[in-house]
Amino acid sequence: MPRGADARGLAPGRRARGGAGAAARRAALAIALAAAPAFGADCGTCRGAAGERPLYLTFDTGHMGVAPLVAEVLARQGVKATFFVANEPTLDGGSSLDERWAPWWKARVAEGHAFGSHTFDHVYWVADRGAAGFRMKPAFGADAGHASDWSAARYCAELNRSAERFRAITGEALLPIFRAPGGKTSPALLAAARGCGWLHVGWSPAGFLGDELPSERASNRQLLERALRDVRPGDILLAHLGIWSRKDAWAPAVLEPLIAKLRSTGFCFATLREHPAYRSHLQGK
Repeated sequence: MPRGADARGLAPGRRARGGAGAAARRAALAIALAAAPAFGADCGTCRGAAGERPLYLTFDTGHMGVAPLVAEVLARQGVKATFFVANEPTLDGGSSLDERWAPWWKARVAEGHAFGSHTFDHVYWVADRGAAGFRMKPAFGADAGHASDWSAARYCAELNRSAERFRAITGEALLPIFRAPGGKTSPALLAAARGCGWLHVGWSPAGFLGDELPSERASNRQLLERALRDVRPGDILLAHLGIWSRKDAWAPAVLEPLIAKLRSTGFCFATLREHPAYRSHLQGK
């Protein structure tokens, strides 16, 4: 599974690019989205009834280029998701938690989605360092690309940075859950995070929806077919709000037909607030 800054972010100093071609692709996706059927508010949401087949759709931040279209799909399909937030470079030359994106995040809060931390600077665990703590490598921010030793307290502060920034721009608290960038962790790192109140959320094997994969290796059609074949009840699904390295945008081209088909076969969607593995932790927050 591709993980790391090469698949998800810009190298230090690289500038965001958009242009007419990107605008045309987004316009075409918007036209396709407008032609899709709408189902109404919350019709895709699990109700807690016996026999339900729940799925937990999650998004990590990215370049945010597809974020408006993702939000439209979720609203049209009546689906609530969980977003893991970091302050990542965006197509508009800003960052995903800056003031330009505050209205977008506020709207998702109002819609009832859930939110967790993805570390502020998209910081990767590299290795355990014993008494020295952990070897960590931020993908973005002042120390982008530079590995150094971090204490448990510093890692906790990094998780809290996302929470503090999210509250500043939305007024909403993050849930005390996080997703380590790339899913890279160790038992010691997870224990350190638990010690300051954060519980880690990964994803299911079939829940890796493949939007990080190069378009040349995995077409949107292939990714859709694989997900429809392999996803099982209870799976946590992982996607992103824009991937720099993927030429053919996964969302909404795959997202909407995936949701619609899964719903038609009896699946429903819930946030991680309702997941049995996290419910008690979140209720005691």
